[in-house]
Amino acid sequence: MTRAAIPEKGRPAEDLLTEMESYGVDDVDFKGGRTWSMVYWAGDDHHAFLEKAHNLYMAGNALNPMAFKSLKRFEAEVVQMTASMLHGPESAVGTMTSGGTESILMAVKAYRDEARRKWPWIVRPQIVAPVTVHPAFDKACHYFGLQLKKVPVDADGIVDPRAMERAISRRTVLLVASAPQYAHGVVDPIPEIGAIAARRGLPLHVDACFGGFMLPWLERLGVQMPTWDFRVQGVTSISADLHKYGFAAKGASVVVYRDMDHLRHQFYVSVDWPGGIYASPSMAGTRPGGAIAAAWAALMVMGEDRYMEHAEAAWDVAERLRAGIDAMEGLRVMGRPMSTIVTWTSTEAGIDVYAVADQLVSKGWSVDRQQKPPSVHLTCNASNAEAVDTYLADLKEAVAHVRAHPELADEGEAAMYGLMSKIPIKGLVAPAVRQVMEQMYAPGALGTPDLSEGPAAPEGALGKVQKIAEDLFRRWNRARSTSKVVRP
Repeated sequence: MTRAAIPEKGRPAEDLLTEMESYGVDDVDFKGGRTWSMVYWAGDDHHAFLEKAHNLYMAGNALNPMAFKSLKRFEAEVVQMTASMLHGPESAVGTMTSGGTESILMAVKAYRDEARRKWPWIVRPQIVAPVTVHPAFDKACHYFGLQLKKVPVDADGIVDPRAMERAISRRTVLLVASAPQYAHGVVDPIPEIGAIAARRGLPLHVDACFGGFMLPWLERLGVQMPTWDFRVQGVTSISADLHKYGFAAKGASVVVYRDMDHLRHQFYVSVDWPGGIYASPSMAGTRPGGAIAAAWAALMVMGEDRYMEHAEAAWDVAERLRAGIDAMEGLRVMGRPMSTIVTWTSTEAGIDVYAVADQLVSKGWSVDRQQKPPSVHLTCNASNAEAVDTYLADLKEAVAHVRAHPELADEGEAAMYGLMSKIPIKGLVAPAVRQVMEQMYAPGALGTPDLSEGPAAPEGALGKVQKIAEDLFRRWNRARSTSKVVRP
């Protein structure tokens, strides 16, 4: 493959735009409602409005708020509006970030540095959280040198607060809860966890990256869920993504703290650089102005009335899905109806969830597979409304087909996911995943590996992953039979 290079002479702009548009023909169909994650679509008119708002400040850089006073105003008002929605006190402060992961990274960094000041004898600080907490917390601990102690959840995905308290040690510097957790869509019992945090003198961060701009409106609609925001006294910070149900342009998120006592530890300041004094409030140096301006514009143009409309429509989509899936023999909906997440799994040995997922993909659906147990995740939006009946019909047909053809569990992506889920020590799976990543980012790689290739194509990415998974599984069974490996 010839390596791409900058053309010697620039090409016509219109030709390039036409070519760029053609590259998206194989992307997921989010406008048609066949995508259940990644894109939060509020319609063509809203998208066109965001493009204009974004482009007004596309060249701006919020690294220097004194140079770009407009961006500082937008950011400050976005934080204030978010804090108000989350019942934050007048002392609430925060910053915008590029997305939920950065918001989580910043919160973990802030609490680590705060712990260094308060408890300098703690060598390796620890975070206690439910096992369903977002992987961004694993990433933050990996980056910043903390340990994440995970507490199991029950069959509905709900953690026992008493188990969380028992997990607290002398090294614990932070408790974490989710509103909701992504895997099953349930809101953690935050009032009880908050009481523990207050009693033990520990901060509590609520990851509401997914639900921050949805749960407030569902609560107004009468959906039953635990109180989870700043009304819980023990909650010291909340992360919430604007580019999800806030319907802002990517990437835009907010991390809000109860007061400056916590936020000040998020900042980074350097005073001895020859280039001058350098200060930044978040992970990024350059902070793109377009995303900040578009987030402000999204909040202002949507207003509470349109957010309520979208929440009601998304909740209706979720309820229709729950009812339709629960009525299907061999399937059940996991969790409890607290959010616009619907997760289903199999209750019948002959129905392999991953094989059903493969069938849905073949029918043009974007499918998010999960594990522990094997399940499929659906994030519901108003834009999915017209696709619900088609999805349920296709799902019913897919289940019947897999029930009649159990051998499908050993084919396609189902084989890979099935093998990976059977390896008890998940650290053994990492090499396989890393090899796929290496293929995606190898010299000359322009696209993603073709995971549609089956075992008959051993040189394909999927074939290689399956070979690795099979080898790992054989090694695990061999080691277990000789008692060289102890199940964790």
